[in-house]
Amino acid sequence: MAVGLPENVFMTTVNAAASWCRKNSLWPMPFATACCGIELMATASSRYDLARFGAEVMRFSPRQCDLMIVAGRVVMKMMPVLQRIWLQMPEPKWCISMGACACTGWVFDTYAVVQGVDRFIPVDLYVPGCPPRPEQLLRGLIELQDKIMKTGTLNGTEFGKRTVAEGPPTMEFEEIRRSQESQLLTQADEK
Repeated sequence: MAVGLPENVFMTTVNAAASWCRKNSLWPMPFATACCGIELMATASSRYDLARFGAEVMRFSPRQCDLMIVAGRVVMKMMPVLQRIWLQMPEPKWCISMGACACTGWVFDTYAVVQGVDRFIPVDLYVPGCPPRPEQLLRGLIELQDKIMKTGTLNGTEFGKRTVAEGPPTMEFEEIRRSQESQLLTQADEK
């Protein structure tokens, strides 16, 4: 005769419990510029309700945050400030790059606009779009929560390994030119 556990008892590991707590209590640090910032504000409104996912506490003090949301274009003069804020955030911390400008620089291919924040800080999740809808940011937050649940440990040892950005490799000017030429040739061949 086996003795079973009562219905109100469940068993888990300490790492899984710590990951569950981290996943459901993200405190975002918004770094919002331009139109993506408006969509980020809309995500926190009552219509989309970011609070359902435990991320309603938008803090503007980096020492109280564990999720940075970079929304919109970032210019070179802002990059030292962004890096300082990132370094002031305590571990464990995560970063979402929101919008085409934050991810790649998009149409602002100039010397003054950063061509992807992943060149300067490690980015965990990219939310594409110009500007991305609040639903896209919510979906990105859910995917980040899944990533946190799968990779988290109690002591946060996985974050010590994050020394370089995990984003896509940067392309040299010649690679970009060759890819554009090949696209033009294929379009000409199709006609």
